Amino acid sequence: MTREQYILATQQNNLPRAENAHLYPVGIYGWRKRCLYFFVLLLLVTMIVNLAMTIWILKVMNFTVDSPLVLQSDRNVTVNARNHMGQLTGQLTVGADAVEAQCKRFEVRASEDGRVLFSADEDEITIGAEKLKVTGTEGAVFGHSVETPHIRAEPSQDLRLESPTRSLIMEAPRGVQVSAAAGDFKAACRKELHLQSTEGEIFLNADTIRLGNLPTGSFSSSSPSSSHSRQTVYELCICPNGKLYLSPAGVGSTCQSSSNICLWS
Repeated sequence: MTREQYILATQQNNLPRAENAHLYPVGIYGWRKRCLYFFVLLLLVTMIVNLAMTIWILKVMNFTVDSPLVLQSDRNVTVNARNHMGQLTGQLTVGADAVEAQCKRFEVRASEDGRVLFSADEDEITIGAEKLKVTGTEGAVFGHSVETPHIRAEPSQDLRLESPTRSLIMEAPRGVQVSAAAGDFKAACRKELHLQSTEGEIFLNADTIRLGNLPTGSFSSSSPSSSHSRQTVYELCICPNGKLYLSPAGVGSTCQSSSNICLWS
């Protein structure tokens, strides 16, 4: 170093400084630093414990993405629905003996199109399925009237409407039609079968009409036709009270001669 450089450096060091004489240390030191590290470590441990507890709960409750949700209880499983005021609006209880639902309206919908398959409220029960099938051996029991536009049996199966202890009534304001397109239609009863038309007529349309087990009237002793031992042709007669009977056919009408059968009815 030359003499001029030394003198210049000495003069610069002797110049007064305008810096602030009060200096403050920057950072956290002492017990504050130790407390900060402690809280960071405690937060990390809490996060690890929460994560472990969450994984344990998911494992114990079988919460997985591909499995359904399973709720188990030793007694009942109850799901409640409440409004904004805390009032109970719906309840579903699954117990050991029954499944109970308490709500204003209960609906079962199809998963594909959302169509209502079954709905029930205080006024009515609606079944929206295309077909209602009852597989019980005793069939379906209705305590009151039934309204339906169509009753049909399964293919190759018989349809039977029966009232074991009371009467069976089918009513319609515009008529009741019973038809058998490919078979017979039979009506049987133990006592009497009544066909009644209050304003119209009873029309029997067939190639052959058979009335079996009709009683046969007998001639009085004064009638000359009483000597006929074998009779193959009969005349259909009717009593004043509407009873039908057969009378052995003759040249003329023989109903009057064998009308004594009307006195027995």
